Amino acid sequence: MHHQYSIITADDHPLFRRALFESIRIGIKGANLLEADSLSSLLNLLEKEPDIDLLLLDLKMPGTNGMSGLVQLRAQYPTLPIVVISASEETSVVRQVKLNGALGFIPKSSNMHELIKSLNTVLSGDLCFPDNLHVKEINETPFLNDKISSLTPQQHKVLNMLSDGLLNKQIAYQLSVSEATIKAHMTAIFRKLKVKNRIQAVILLKQFELEK
Repeated sequence: MHHQYSIITADDHPLFRRALFESIRIGIKGANLLEADSLSSLLNLLEKEPDIDLLLLDLKMPGTNGMSGLVQLRAQYPTLPIVVISASEETSVVRQVKLNGALGFIPKSSNMHELIKSLNTVLSGDLCFPDNLHVKEINETPFLNDKISSLTPQQHKVLNMLSDGLLNKQIAYQLSVSEATIKAHMTAIFRKLKVKNRIQAVILLKQFELEK
């Protein structure tokens, strides 16, 4: 299946944006690439383009201060996959980024190969943070916990099976219910977790499990 990903690079350095643009074009075939150079241009772009698969966000852009841009974007677009690209590689920054709901962190010092690998990791539904980040030190994000704990035991089972890569009909068979029931469960799960599809639901579950 050939998927046309829509990817935004939001960074105020034209040279860096260019390099990023080239790397993505080479590494992710058929990607639809969009660019923004400030928080306001990014927000305008997101209004026009609702179906973005990935946002690469620089923390230091005009209109943002520290984590403020990330926090605002998370609040306004809870299901938008965001990966932060930053020149500050301190563990505390990376940890803040993770805590504020980004799916990955890519240091600006990464080479093209590392960059593409990281992007593909996130696009395939996994989190991507530097190896030296001890995830265990991160305090539980309360809203994620609330979202997961709002699921019924049966919905929890369905989500875990989804996470194991089972299809609706396999889940239905294992739980001895109809596929229609599983679809109804899925709708409820997506609504409770505030996600649009199974990939996003599974990403949330993985984030949650990493933080436990």
